[in-house]
Order: sequence, then C-alpha cells, then structure tokens
Amino acid sequence: MVRRVVVALLAPVAWSPPGVEPARWRTALAEDVVDLFATLAEVESALAVTPADRWLADAVRWPDTPVYEVPAPTVTAVLAALDGYDQAAVVAADAPDLPGLVLGKLLRPLTSRPVAVAPVEGGPGLLGVASRLPVPGWLPALDLDVAGPADLRRAAPAPADVAVTPGWHRLRGPADLAALDPAVEGWEATRALLSGHRA
Repeated sequence: MVRRVVVALLAPVAWSPPGVEPARWRTALAEDVVDLFATLAEVESALAVTPADRWLADAVRWPDTPVYEVPAPTVTAVLAALDGYDQAAVVAADAPDLPGLVLGKLLRPLTSRPVAVAPVEGGPGLLGVASRLPVPGWLPALDLDVAGPADLRRAAPAPADVAVTPGWHRLRGPADLAALDPAVEGWEATRALLSGHRA
C-alpha cells in the first residue's frame, strides 16, 4: 500500500482584502484548505509552518493532523521533514476553493514520474508540487510564489521527469477574488469573511 500525504504549506501571505486583518485572512484560508484535505480519500494530510507560525497551524488543525515545523516556508524544506511516506504533495494554503480532484491529478503522475507540478492559473508561481520520496537529489529549492514548471524541468535529468498537471488559482491580490466561484461547495471560512467584509 502506497502511503501518500498532502501537506498544506501555511506560508506568510503578502496581501489581504482591504479592511481584513492579515491574521484573520490567513486563518480563514488555512481553515478552508484543512477542511478540504479532510475529505480526501486514500491520502493522509498534514500542515507545515515555520516556528513563528505555529499559532496558525494550532488554530486550524484537526486533532489528529500532524504539524511539521520547517526552517523555511519552501517545498524542499517540507519534503525533507517528511518520514514514512512514499509520495507527498506540498500545496499552497491560499487556494480555499481548490477542488479535491485537482489534488488527485497532482499525485497521479507519481506512478510513472518522480515529480509533478500544478501551476497557478494566470501565473506566476505554483499551486503545488508532488514528489516521490525520498526526494530526487536534483529537485531545486522552490518558492511556490515564483517558481514555475520550467524551473523544475531545467533541473531534472530529463524534462519528461516532471509532469505538469491542471492548475488552479490562488488568492494573492484583488484581481484573484473574481476567480472564486460562489457555486462551488466549501471554502466556508473565506466566504464568510468576504461576505462579512462586503456587508
């Protein structure tokens, strides 16, 4: 049985809607991602934070959700902290309306490729990175806010070693709010914060 884990990287955010405290915004985004992870089948879930952000993980985690403290909020730091898994995906925590299907498609290529990436729709950056474990030695240090599929393909022994899967949007600025679909189920905490802000 292959052990898989999806890790939400609760990295600092550079933007929050006007009038919304950044801490409240981060908490709402993280809460929605944690709730999504709880619905996933055949995959475990975890959170990763720097020690300074442990408060956020403790505020949103389910009682049995592991929390990994990492020295830097990077994909490679998170993957290095994991133990006992065969496959792992590290996902940005600012995509509250992310469908579980997108995460499934991020993990699926690992049956035949060592690494898979999901880009941010409209870019720049990545939604998430999935890797077989142990991590390939060629995987570079990655910042989800700026890295792209081409960065990984350049680092790989062969470009085909990196699968590019369907992307999704992240909430990193005012224009990104328009991408949220009110008809999609979930993202209750973010939805409530935004509707309260509008009211």
